[in-house]
Amino acid sequence: MFTVRPYQAADQEGWDALCAQAEQATLLHTRRFLSYHGDRFVDRSLLIEEGGALVGAFPAAEHPSDRTHVVSHPGITYGGILHSGALRGERMLNALAAITNYFSSQGYTRLTYKVVPVFYHRIPSQDDIYALFRLGAVRVRCDLSSTIDLSNRGSVSQRRRRSLKKAYKADVRITTDVGDLSGLWEVLSENLARKHGVSPVHSLSEITVLSERFPENIQCVCGKLNGKVVAGVLFFATPTAHHAQYIASNELGYQVSALDMVFEYCIEQASQLQKKWFDFGISTEAGGTMLNESLYRFKTEFGAGGFVHEFYEIELGKKLCQFMIRN
Repeated sequence: MFTVRPYQAADQEGWDALCAQAEQATLLHTRRFLSYHGDRFVDRSLLIEEGGALVGAFPAAEHPSDRTHVVSHPGITYGGILHSGALRGERMLNALAAITNYFSSQGYTRLTYKVVPVFYHRIPSQDDIYALFRLGAVRVRCDLSSTIDLSNRGSVSQRRRRSLKKAYKADVRITTDVGDLSGLWEVLSENLARKHGVSPVHSLSEITVLSERFPENIQCVCGKLNGKVVAGVLFFATPTAHHAQYIASNELGYQVSALDMVFEYCIEQASQLQKKWFDFGISTEAGGTMLNESLYRFKTEFGAGGFVHEFYEIELGKKLCQFMIRN
């Protein structure tokens, strides 16, 4: 039988070792990444064990505004059950049932499960979605992302080709110096404040800490004119993909199409590193119910196709799920 128990600080090494091998884990799942949140969330992460051996992990925390609601995970884009092949088919069903039973016994009434998008999978690993279906979960949100298959890139539009030529003609220079992070954050913050009245999810100090913790995974690529950052991308590198976590350009950057040159550099870099995918991120808003069509079109014109980010919810406490493991 599977047993689940709460994560403790002493489990960090084992948790991160599992993440290094897990078929669907990225840097976001590691305790080194999650710990930057500090006390922002009430952690409810679980370890899944069988016969005393660690076979899976489940990053989770209480919903910030609802103490009866647990989310996997409110502080990262996706959560899910992590494993390195030990939880397939009926075994995944039993593991998820054990998780729901545990949270129900702790008084929680709802579990939100944020599925890991398939382009982060090292090998296909969607047993959890089947288990969610079997346990009566309901899909409550779906976001749409734009992703390039680097082995079969779609056609690049003529508009993007012309924009890239404009950037070259304007003498945009590409830099990968982490020292440009502050310049990129200035452009990003001004953009978000002007267009949406918000600030970046990560502050400059937070993203600086994270980039220092993950120098091989978090990288800053900027386009500069006359030595000043006018556009840039902060991307997260995973075993299978480069993901554009933040994208920004100021008015001058837009005028010279600096982002086109930045993206082409990032796409080429991902290809040279033999990644499978380059992901531009989602173009949906309002919990997935609105598509920013112009933004989505801009991203797809680089040769990208659509991938979804799925969110499911399970109501807890009505009836505890009972399954026996079938080896």
